[in-house]
Amino acid sequence: MENIKADIKNRTFKPVYLLCGEEEYLKNSYKNQLFKAVAGDDTMNTLVMDGKDADPVKVKDFVDTMPFFADYRTVLLTDTGLFSSTSEEWAKIIAALNDTSVVIFVESKVDKRNKLYKTVKDKGYVCEMKKPDERTMKIWIASILKKEGKAIRESACEELLLRAGDNMENLKAQLDKIISYCADKQEVTVDDIASVCSVQPQSEIFKMIDAASEGRTDVAIAYYYDMLSLREPSMRILFMIGKQCNQLLCVRELMAGGMNSSGIATRMGLMPFIVNKLIRQAKAFSSKQLMEYVQMCVKNEELVKTGRMDEKIAVETALIKICNRT
Repeated sequence: MENIKADIKNRTFKPVYLLCGEEEYLKNSYKNQLFKAVAGDDTMNTLVMDGKDADPVKVKDFVDTMPFFADYRTVLLTDTGLFSSTSEEWAKIIAALNDTSVVIFVESKVDKRNKLYKTVKDKGYVCEMKKPDERTMKIWIASILKKEGKAIRESACEELLLRAGDNMENLKAQLDKIISYCADKQEVTVDDIASVCSVQPQSEIFKMIDAASEGRTDVAIAYYYDMLSLREPSMRILFMIGKQCNQLLCVRELMAGGMNSSGIATRMGLMPFIVNKLIRQAKAFSSKQLMEYVQMCVKNEELVKTGRMDEKIAVETALIKICNRT
């Protein structure tokens, strides 16, 4: 990403760029910045194609033509699927690009063994947009709020990440709502985030198991009914409880193997502050208990599906057993 920033700043562009990876927000952001920097408002020297309708003949004719009163001919190709299939013709087109053309690929999936991928890497620049780590996320959140004249403490950042997850597009949408809500405030607090941000099922499950790990049955059941009021199906809630218990079991096993919180975060693909919370929860149960809770959730689901148990009772029974360590 730093290479793209430098190219935009210095206005020295490579013939081809590939923006790929799982983080859609970053891909869209850098796509827009790069395309605007190269093409500006010029429509005569730009070609935009989406999906599998990208025509190699049309692209070749376009890039082989000299720009008209401009520095570059710019091509933007989005989700073509060319990087997960054989693409000899496209590889030849990219290999032959001249200095007056800039081709930008934006792809969801790529195969690094693909010939076109290798050609782009040799001829230009491949930028894989991975999900930022926890520290980078917190800095990004704080920087967006700082531009609006607002500060945020780390605890509030963590509450936002817990509620909204690590999807940057969703986080940006939540931040826009927070900024509007806190129009006259200089600091965004945990309470502000709780008032504004949409409730995410996974964050409620986390709090539910948090209450269960402390034996607070009434609080855990209250979270369950809150989720029902938001029209979350009981069977999905039961599935997520089982999934959370399985996650805690994994944490216990990794801890038993001598792995620290940082290693667990890397292994499980979770933010460190989430792992620290999971470790605290996991310590409240034995591995045997967690295994039994996972099996219980599976069994209760089967009982519901075969008509031998009411779905609400299936979830309540599971929560009571977890809270009472039985």
